[in-house]
Amino acid sequence: MVHKRSGFGETLERLSSAATRWTGSTAALLSAAGVIVLWLASGPLFGFSDTWQLVINTSTTIVTFLMVFLIQRSQNKESLAVQLKLNELVASKKGASNRLIDIEDLSEQELKVLHQHFRRLVEMSRRESDLTRSHSVEEAQTRHVQKLRAGAGKPRASTSNE
Repeated sequence: MVHKRSGFGETLERLSSAATRWTGSTAALLSAAGVIVLWLASGPLFGFSDTWQLVINTSTTIVTFLMVFLIQRSQNKESLAVQLKLNELVASKKGASNRLIDIEDLSEQELKVLHQHFRRLVEMSRRESDLTRSHSVEEAQTRHVQKLRAGAGKPRASTSNE
């Protein structure tokens, strides 16, 4: 479903995208360097006055202020696109843990808890020779206990660390 933006929103989106592409280009870098060279070269003409210095200070402050918002907008859009692609991969993978879909919306504490679950999976995987056998913490724990039991030749009670 495509959401059509209003005239102003669409114009802002187009300008923002164009500015992002341009400011990340070699031409933009060379232009910025050229402005600095011209400013330095004009110093003797203006006697290196306070006004001459104020021009570059004000200009760079304004550009920096605008670039902060442009970079943040671009990064938000890129981050959302990457998250959507990852969500699609998780949702389409048979047996993948659905708890990872929209993980970016979890609180920091919830992310820490989930991180600990996956740390346990990493630790179990390090002890195994075949890293492709499990795809969720729960299944990994179950398979790990089964392997240990099968390897020992006798059943044993699982512990909270397994």
